[in-house]
Formats: sequence, structure tokens, C-alpha cells
Amino acid sequence: MPSLENTSGLSLNMSMVEDPFLDIWDMLANVTYNPNYVDTETVKNCRKSNVNNFVSKFNPAFCYVNFLLSYIGNGLVLYIIYKYEKLNTVTNIFLLNLVLSNILFATSLPFWATYYLSEWIFGEVLCKLVSSAYFIGFYSSILFLTLMTFDRYLAVVHAVAAAKSRKRSYAFISSVVVWCISIIASVKELVFQKVWESNGLVCEEAGYSESTMALWRLVTYYQQFLVFFLLPLLMVVYCYVSITIRILSTRMKEKCRAIKLIFIIVFTFFLCWTPYNVVILLRAIQSSSPDVECADSDRLDYALFVTRNVAYLYCCISPVFYTFVGKKFQSHFKRLLAKKIPCLRRHLSLSSQSTRSTSQKTPHSDYEY
Repeated sequence: MPSLENTSGLSLNMSMVEDPFLDIWDMLANVTYNPNYVDTETVKNCRKSNVNNFVSKFNPAFCYVNFLLSYIGNGLVLYIIYKYEKLNTVTNIFLLNLVLSNILFATSLPFWATYYLSEWIFGEVLCKLVSSAYFIGFYSSILFLTLMTFDRYLAVVHAVAAAKSRKRSYAFISSVVVWCISIIASVKELVFQKVWESNGLVCEEAGYSESTMALWRLVTYYQQFLVFFLLPLLMVVYCYVSITIRILSTRMKEKCRAIKLIFIIVFTFFLCWTPYNVVILLRAIQSSSPDVECADSDRLDYALFVTRNVAYLYCCISPVFYTFVGKKFQSHFKRLLAKKIPCLRRHLSLSSQSTRSTSQKTPHSDYEY
């Protein structure tokens, strides 16, 4: 799997299964140089067999679990949009793009699970495309979550002004900008990812000097932390604090429920994303250090594995989380259950009434809590 710190020209004894997420190849013992270039830099030898064995055992399972949850959850949201909604609102346009970004991200996971279990068997074209799709989906998912939060802020806090500016053109232009940023941030994968032989086929960054790859890894670290974590986190916190203040100043019914849901959204976002990005920041600091102990590097490897999978799991299930906190989508889901499972119809008898009430739009009905 493409890593935030892939190596560039070192090969590994294939008795240890490669983990494309972790930049451990350039510190392994018994390394040989990739014939694509000559690198004369000295590499510190750290044996990482324990890390490799741990990752190779558990990462395929995490990939398949994330893949299944993403396709089930995002597929359900996609079906509800198709069945009961139309793409004539800003909310639904953003939500559709969020679902597509998560599906794009999840589609790459079975490829990486297979890679963990054996070697890269899909060829160089798919190596580049799958690596790029993985990061494009990952980055765009974060940005669309942030964009949806900002749009919710506009609809609730600045409802009158937002009613004039929140048009379909605004949604389409914003979505195009998000996809462009995500693609640009992922271009490195198209350029650097290659398939080469190392007692088996690997899909890794190769063909450039270690100094060049180290620089790009450092740029990618800070890009991840600043652009795709710190900025979105600050925006999410600011927007939801503003929404909470606005709700407290109104006579809105179920005020306590709305505030609880806001707290859950912010807390979950912070809980899932902060540990992973703190590890990323520590990786950036570590990569700039001339002398790193192998034990410290191992601890960061384990931390990266655990926190990364928690962050990616949130990335996969976020559309369900963001949609079903709203009464409108809850009502659609009840209608769907009542239709598909007739025995539940009596218990869900209020769903049609809720749906009719939610169909009567207010300036921010898409964000009703």
C-alpha cells in the first residue's frame, strides 16, 4: 500500500512480508540497491521482523473489514439518495461526493490486502492507479467532511445570507476544487510508484535517490498534518462551536439533543484523527533526525499501524455517521426498512409522517437535528 514514507531503491528479503504503509525498508539489514539508480548514502540497519510480522498478520483483516463496512455503509447512503432524494440541494451534492470519495478509497483496499499476503501481482499501471486512487479518495474524504461542516455552519448560523449563496453552482464548483486539490496532492504516487523485483514483485517508490525520496516524504508528512488534519480540525471545531452558540440562543425544540449530537461529531472526529496525525508529525520529526534509535522507530511503526486503521475506519463510515444524525435520513431509512421488511412496518408507522414533515423545507432543513 502506498505509504506516507515509502522508500526509493532498497529491496528486502521477501521472507518478511512488505507493508507499503511503513517506511521501514531503508533501515532493514541485508538490503540491496534497486538497479534503477545508484545511491551511495549510508543507511542505518534496524531489523524490523517483529513489526513486519505483526503488520502482515493483521493488516489484511483491517483492509477487508474497512472495505466491507465502507461498501455497505456508503452503498446504503447512495441508495437512499437515489431512492428518496434528488441532487437539487447543496447538501445532497456534497454528500454524494463524500460517498464517492470513500468508495474510491475503499476500492483500493482489496488490492493492498492481496499485496500483504503475497506480492504485487497486478502490474505497474495498476500499481500507479491504485496508489493514486487510494490517496485521492483519502484526501477528498477529509476535505468533503470539512466542506459539509462549513456548509452546515452557513445554513444554521448565516441562514438568511446562505439562502441566497447556497446554490447548485456553489456546490459543483466547491466539489471540483476539492477533487482538484486531492488529485494534485496525490500526483506523487503516479510519478514515483513502480513495480520492481526484490525476491518477489513490490509496488513501491523507486528510481530516485534516497535524498530526493526523503525530501518528498517530509513534504508529504507536513502536507498530511497541516492541510489534511490541522486546518480541517480547526474549521470543524470553529463551525460546530458557532452552531452550538446559535442553537443555545434560539427556542429550538430538542435543543439538548442537538448539542449532544454536535459534541459527538466533534469528539469522534478529534478522537479518530488526532492520534494518527500526531504519529505522522512525530514521523516527520524523526525523519529529520540524524540518529534515531531502532526501538523508538519500532514504537512509531506500531503506533502508525494502529492509529492509521482507526482513522481510515472513520473515513469509510463517515457518510453514515453524518447523514443518520439528521431526522430526514432517519426517516428515509425507516421507510426503506418498512418496505423491505414488512414485519417491521407496524413498528415504523410514524416514518411516513416524519418524512412528510421533513419534506417541508426550511432554510436549513437539510441540517435538522
